Amino acid sequence: MCNRGAVASGLIVASTRIALPATLGGNMTLEYEAPQRKIRPLVRDDLAYILPMALFMGFTWMGGTWPSLYPISYVAKVILVAAALAFLWRHYTKISWRFWWLGLIVGVIGIFQWVGMQLWLQNHVEFFAPPDDPFNPTETFAGSGTMLYGFLAFRLIGAVLVVPVMEELFWRDFLWRQILAPNDFKLADVGERSWSALLIVSGVFAVVHGNWWLTSIVWALMIGGLLVYTKSLGACIIAHAMTNLLLAGYVLWYRDWAFW
Repeated sequence: MCNRGAVASGLIVASTRIALPATLGGNMTLEYEAPQRKIRPLVRDDLAYILPMALFMGFTWMGGTWPSLYPISYVAKVILVAAALAFLWRHYTKISWRFWWLGLIVGVIGIFQWVGMQLWLQNHVEFFAPPDDPFNPTETFAGSGTMLYGFLAFRLIGAVLVVPVMEELFWRDFLWRQILAPNDFKLADVGERSWSALLIVSGVFAVVHGNWWLTSIVWALMIGGLLVYTKSLGACIIAHAMTNLLLAGYVLWYRDWAFW
């Protein structure tokens, strides 16, 4: 006796083969199919992309609204967003890592664009002046080197490992394709050429980056171009991670905390 399952018309069909004795039909085999209900996923595919971003934005808002909660809110969002990504991973499009080397190059170009452009804007346009009191971990954790280095470690993990994956999945996988195929985003291809997707995604990306909106929209246009050229979400993740890693190096070297 052997069992096999097949999905048909929204049902899981269990098929059982039974061999009859010779007196009842020789070697004849009967097959009985017992329909069962298909188990629905706990989360829809679109919500799987939205939930980690919602968690991230919620804790970011918390840390910005109550500065005293910034350290704990950042640690919490790194842990919870990473856990959400791991739990929901099966819902995401399989990531292609083609042109990873081009992602590295674009990420290096991105740090010069990001820091260079923002510094120029801050120095020449008052509207883009940095905040007067950015969070300074060396002051907050002045009495504890362990707390300071622990927080900086979480800050680096978040910026280099968690944020690039979470943001690229949301911006240039989900939202990009959602614009092209509103009824079912997975009907659109990753990196499908579209001026509307490029401009809308870059614009919304810029809005959530606050006073860095002009700098971030230029950076997002560059990453969008990388996506269209390579059709590789992995290349975009690597570019994002490289820019964030080099930005962390700039912040820690020059103590320019406004960039964090």
